[in-house]
Amino acid sequence: MLKLHSLIRKHRELTINGKSREAVSGVISLIQPPALLLSLGMKIHVLVFLTGLILFSCKKKESPDIHDKAIVIDYVSVNDVFVNDEGTINNVDFRNISVEIKFGSKVDTTLFNKDKLFFQGGIGTSYFHKFDVSSTSLYLILSQTIQPLTLYRMLLDVGPNLGGFFFQGFTLTFITGIDSLPKFPVITDDSLLTLVQKQTFKYFWDHAHPVSGLSRERYGSGEIVTSGGSGFGLMAILVGIERNFITRGEGFERIRKIADFLISPATDRFHGAFPHWLNGTTGKVIPFSTYDDGGDLVETAFLMQGLLAVNEYFRDGSPEERYMCDTVIKLWESVDWNWYRRDDQNRLFWHWSPNHGWAMNMSVSGWNEGLIVYLLAAASPTFSIPAAVYNEGWARNGAYPMKNGKSFYGIQLPLGEDYGGPLFFSHYSFLGLDPRNLTDQYADYWAQNVAHSGINYEYCRTNPRNRSGYSDSCWGLTASDIQNGYSASSPTNDLGVIAPTAALSSLPYTPVESMRALKFFYYTLGDKIWGDYGFYDAFNLSTLWFAGSYLAIDQGPVICMIENYRTGLLWNLFMSNQDVKNGLDKLGFTY
Repeated sequence: MLKLHSLIRKHRELTINGKSREAVSGVISLIQPPALLLSLGMKIHVLVFLTGLILFSCKKKESPDIHDKAIVIDYVSVNDVFVNDEGTINNVDFRNISVEIKFGSKVDTTLFNKDKLFFQGGIGTSYFHKFDVSSTSLYLILSQTIQPLTLYRMLLDVGPNLGGFFFQGFTLTFITGIDSLPKFPVITDDSLLTLVQKQTFKYFWDHAHPVSGLSRERYGSGEIVTSGGSGFGLMAILVGIERNFITRGEGFERIRKIADFLISPATDRFHGAFPHWLNGTTGKVIPFSTYDDGGDLVETAFLMQGLLAVNEYFRDGSPEERYMCDTVIKLWESVDWNWYRRDDQNRLFWHWSPNHGWAMNMSVSGWNEGLIVYLLAAASPTFSIPAAVYNEGWARNGAYPMKNGKSFYGIQLPLGEDYGGPLFFSHYSFLGLDPRNLTDQYADYWAQNVAHSGINYEYCRTNPRNRSGYSDSCWGLTASDIQNGYSASSPTNDLGVIAPTAALSSLPYTPVESMRALKFFYYTLGDKIWGDYGFYDAFNLSTLWFAGSYLAIDQGPVICMIENYRTGLLWNLFMSNQDVKNGLDKLGFTY
């Protein structure tokens, strides 16, 4: 029996009707003292007391007396689904809602006080009701227009009703399901992909910082720009040119502004590495956390990935374009990757601060989003790391959690933690680095990313934690905003939050599943999650929370990975760079 049943039934023992004989006799003894002790004065006092008690009970009509019958609710269901222990039902069909309240015994249907049973959410008491022939069940049919994806509450007040007394109130919460009708006109798949890219591109074009041209950390972040997200933004500008969202000249002018800002002596760099956050006007570091106020090697790698793609795109262009590429190469060659080995250790460290040194003490070790860091460190023509740094520091010589080999949902996972971790592991390093034919002694990286995406999809499809909304069309767990915070969601850290970037950026790996998700996000949930800069960051259908935010590091992979799926543009550009080829060769990759 549901916990709810036992909670409701407990009030039998707590009501006046159910009080112990000693308790009741105690009350009687207070109002009927032994006759031998009653003086005339005392009788007057008792008479006054009884009169006051009677008047008080008449005034407080809601108060029960010892003869009131307690009405017990056995269960409540909505559309034949029983209320769970939390008093909540999710995914209720909003087109036809019927509530049943089952009582523990027969009630007096002629004394039903409708005002004491009402709904919040604009419904009130606008419902039809009827009782079954045994007068033990009350049925409510909602007559108002019920909205999809909306939270409603039914409340039953304490007090007299149905010929008895409700000693405890009752609250039922139910969330209506999804309206499957398309929210926007249906277009071809190819047109939909272009639309998503164009709308997402606006984040990096319209919302870029006006002084530096760099990408703001998130929508509304003001002066805070992000180095890694700006690397994604540079690639997005190249896509914008190729898709004719902007002209080549417009794209070049924006990129030149960015390159000039980054090379400026006023812009903070730390042994060539950029901080995670900068001030978009001054170029000065904005601390990401207490000790993270210096170089961030991972964010710098994401930025360099974008700059190298830019170099390949413009290197054979006009004199102005070639001059801009010279600036890009200066930025690339100035990163001292060896400094971040921290006294020549065979591993790279994520952070260094001029104020706190190596206090963060975080090495970049696989498997996660950091593969691009070691590749670029090996590829550097000026500060190249030995291959041993890659094998020991990143690959752990094949030890877990670098290599996995176990199967999940029938899919073998070559690398990483069980179930693969958040999906950005398969996105951030691979906006430029082409995984299609990429292998080394540790993995086939195409097989890795396909498996990772497939496991994430299967987890959401099978929905082992019964999260509301998860399905073969609504899937994708990765790092994103959550309600009142931020978290790296994954099958082992499932908070009920779906981030559109997860499935959409996996389009090259899971084209059928990702396209199905894209259509669901746009056509079915588009009125909730589609905005000026594409899809909002995340949503939770269990709590009806929909983010109003955009993050550069989530928007970037959407436009870039869709383009890689369609044309391979960014993969082809990045992989054509000779330094990149040298780095791959040095680390033993085939590609």
